[in-house]
Amino acid sequence: MELKYVGPKPIISHHGIEFDNNKEDKFAYLNIAVQLLKALDHSYFEDKKYVYEASSLRFDNDELMRILRHYCQDLDILMEKGTHNIKEEIEHNIERAHENSVLNKVNKEILENNILIMQDYLVQRSVNKSVYYCAIDALAELLKRDHIDYIIVPMYQKFTHVLHSIQGSLRRQKSPIDTQIDIYQENGQLLSKLKVVNN
Repeated sequence: MELKYVGPKPIISHHGIEFDNNKEDKFAYLNIAVQLLKALDHSYFEDKKYVYEASSLRFDNDELMRILRHYCQDLDILMEKGTHNIKEEIEHNIERAHENSVLNKVNKEILENNILIMQDYLVQRSVNKSVYYCAIDALAELLKRDHIDYIIVPMYQKFTHVLHSIQGSLRRQKSPIDTQIDIYQENGQLLSKLKVVNN
């Protein structure tokens, strides 16, 4: 299994295949999550601020996998599970299409074929999602372990999306950790700040 970008969420029907551009492939956020992992994983000294310049450098897919395997020891199992789950969902959707009492025979076949056409696409999206959330959970663990009070990133959509994901992961902990995200301006630059309230 590999990591690669496929695209937004497909909406599959007997009329064709459309894409929901509001539901981006999680692969689009993975490079940022991995950069944050690398930036945050080091020894900390009390009352010292640490700055990591987020570069435009993008890790290639092999490097992403190598780094992610360090933080997610069960990465291959997660990828297999993501593949298995989506394949079951695809089979279920094909059965539902076949049993659909509203569609005629031709439209049922079109719907089934459209689902099958998108099978590899759907599998890759599922794998990317599993890997992304593994990286997010690893980031949440770093924040907990090292008692990091906040992370500040440029106020770009992808960075802020990653902060929201970390916030969700911390909220789902056995002992939920409260956070807040603030948007503010400093030296003419818009920034997003994830603040850990009770760490």
